[in-house]
Amino acid sequence: MIQHQNAAMRNFMRYVSLLGDWPLHAAVGLILLGFAWRRGSEDWTRILLAMLLAMLLAGVVGTVIKRTVPRARPSVLTDTRWGGPRFSSKYHAFPSGHVGASTAFFGVLLIARRRIGLACLPIPILIGFSRMYIGAHYLSDVTCAAVLGILCALVVMHFLFLKSAIGNRNSKLRWRRG
Repeated sequence: MIQHQNAAMRNFMRYVSLLGDWPLHAAVGLILLGFAWRRGSEDWTRILLAMLLAMLLAGVVGTVIKRTVPRARPSVLTDTRWGGPRFSSKYHAFPSGHVGASTAFFGVLLIARRRIGLACLPIPILIGFSRMYIGAHYLSDVTCAAVLGILCALVVMHFLFLKSAIGNRNSKLRWRRG
């Protein structure tokens, strides 16, 4: 893919990749959480807390997998694609942390508020494409990270909210009691 790139698109994808990292998602989530809390919106406070927790869970699980499976990035020239334990970030391609965190973050929003979540869905997709475009990940890294993000969003929503509230569009999301 690198041989078919132009400079403008490569620079754009680098910025998308930088903006898709978890610190920006966390900062936006915390700012919106502050606004929701200040305005007294319990629903949005809970949703934003769940978004941040799902992103945190995806980051922790993704990091454990990265340390366990030292897969070289596409840009690394090496004969072995899977090797022993390596501590360089060049060997931490699987799964994509950017995509996992972003998918978990917006996955909760998609579950809790479908219309807003659908409008935000292009963000993790564009982040995944940018990570492949700049040569940081393979398609399998991005795909597995998206699955991980979705699973983390589902786990957080399952444990934080009532099961019936997820399937019922008319009910308000409530904290799980007991």
